[in-house]
Amino acid sequence: MKLRHLTAAAATALALALPLALAPSLLAQDKAGRDKGKPDRSETYQQLNLFADVLERIRGDYVEPPNEKDLIENAINGMLASLDPHSSYMNPKSFKDMQVQTRGEFGGLGIEVTMENGVVKVVSPIDETPAAKAGLMPGDLIVSLDGEPVMGLTLQEAVEKMRGRVDTTVKLGIRRVGKDPFDVTLTRAVIKVQSVRARLEGDVIYLRITSFTAQTTAGIEEAVAKYKKELGPKFKGVVLDMRNNPGGLLDQSISVSDAFLDKGEIVSTRARKAEDVQRWNAKPGDIAEGKPIVVLINGGSASASEIVAGALQDHGRAVVLGTRSFGKGSVQTIMPVTGGGAIRLTTALYFTPSGRSIQKEGIKPDIEVEQAKLEVQKPAERPREENLRGSITNPNRPPAKPDAAAPAKPAPGADGAKTEPGKTEPGKPDAAKADPAKAADPAEPPAAGAGDYQLARALDLIRGVALFGARN
Repeated sequence: MKLRHLTAAAATALALALPLALAPSLLAQDKAGRDKGKPDRSETYQQLNLFADVLERIRGDYVEPPNEKDLIENAINGMLASLDPHSSYMNPKSFKDMQVQTRGEFGGLGIEVTMENGVVKVVSPIDETPAAKAGLMPGDLIVSLDGEPVMGLTLQEAVEKMRGRVDTTVKLGIRRVGKDPFDVTLTRAVIKVQSVRARLEGDVIYLRITSFTAQTTAGIEEAVAKYKKELGPKFKGVVLDMRNNPGGLLDQSISVSDAFLDKGEIVSTRARKAEDVQRWNAKPGDIAEGKPIVVLINGGSASASEIVAGALQDHGRAVVLGTRSFGKGSVQTIMPVTGGGAIRLTTALYFTPSGRSIQKEGIKPDIEVEQAKLEVQKPAERPREENLRGSITNPNRPPAKPDAAAPAKPAPGADGAKTEPGKTEPGKPDAAKADPAKAADPAEPPAAGAGDYQLARALDLIRGVALFGARN
C-alpha cells in the first residue's frame, strides 16, 4: 500500500485504526487471511489512503488555513455518528464533563437528548433544572440554537452549544407535536442532580429516581429504611417513579433491581460474539419485604430505568403502570483513546430476564394509564335512606343521646347579622380553613400527589392489593 502526502495530523487520525508502521505486516497478514478464506480487507486500507489524500488536499488548498485538530475530531465524529445515534467521540473536555455528570453534578440545562432526522430530540428533562422548569417535554424537537439551525450539526456539537458558563442564556427553537413552533430561553445553571427523592404518600413509600448516578442505590436503601421504621406495621408498599428518567449507570440499575429481588436474572447483554454474553443475577434480600410495588414509566423512561422496570416486571415483583417507555436497549462502552478523549461505542444490546430486547420496543406497562387531569365531581344531592320519613333504625347503631343542654339555634339575622348560605357567621372562623387537616378526607393521599393522575392510580392499586392480601 502506498501512502503519499502523509502529514502528522493524518498519521494521528490513522493511528486510531491502522498503525502506519505495521501497515506492510498487516497487508501480509491480510493476504494470509485471504488464503484461508477470510474476508479481503484491502479495500479498507485503500479507503484509509483516500482519507489521508483528502486531508492533505484540504490542508494545502482550502481557501483558509483549517484547524487540523477540528478536522480530525469531526472526521471521527462522523464515522461514529454513522453507526447509531448513541455512538460518539468525546474530546478531553467532553470526557471530563461526562465523568462529572455520572457523579451527580454538572453544568448545563439539565436535559437528556438524542439525535433524530438531523435535529436534537429531547429524551427527558431532569427534575428541578432549567429545562424542566421551562416546561420542555419528552419528544420535543430542538430545531435551532440561538437562532442557528441544528440541522447539519452532530449531536456532540449541538450539546456543546447548549453548554456554557453558568448564568448565561441560550434560546432554543422547539417543535412539539400538536403545537406551533415556539422559542424558549433558558439560563444555564450548575445542575446538581438529586438522584432519589422520597416521601410518604399515606401508608405507601414513594420513591422518585430522576437518573441513575453513583448515589442512587444508597439513596433508595436509606429512604426505604427510614420510612419503614416510621410506618411500622402500617407499611403497605412502594411506588417506584421512573417517569422521564433518561438512564445512567448500568451498575446502579442492576443494584436497584437487586434491592427489590430475592433471586433470578436481572438483565443480560449480548454483543456481536456469542461468547460475550453477560448476565447479572440478584442476591437474596428484598428491602420492601415482599410488599406490593408499582413502577411508573412513560415515554421519557430510557435505558437504565427500562432495565429496572423490565426486571421487576418479568419476575412478577412489580406492576408496571403508565405508558410505553423510550426503547433505548443498547449498551455504550466508554473507551479512552489517544490524546485524553474517549469514544462512546455501542457494543451490545440489553435483554430482560425473559429474553425480551428493549431496543426500539421499550417496556410496555401492565396497566396502561395516560397522564390526565383529575377533578372532583360533586354528585347531585339525592335523599338517602336515613332521610326518608319513618325509615327503620339500624340495629347496630347506638341510640342517639338527647342533647338537652344544647342552646336553641337563633333565627337567621336575629343578632342583626345576616348569614348567607355557604358563608360563616361574622366572628366565627371557617372550620375547614381553621384546621385543614380535620376538614380533609384522611383516606386521600397527601397534597403532593393530588394532581398526579398516574400516581393516584398507583396508590389505589397498592392499597387494593394490600387490602385483598389482608382479607385472605
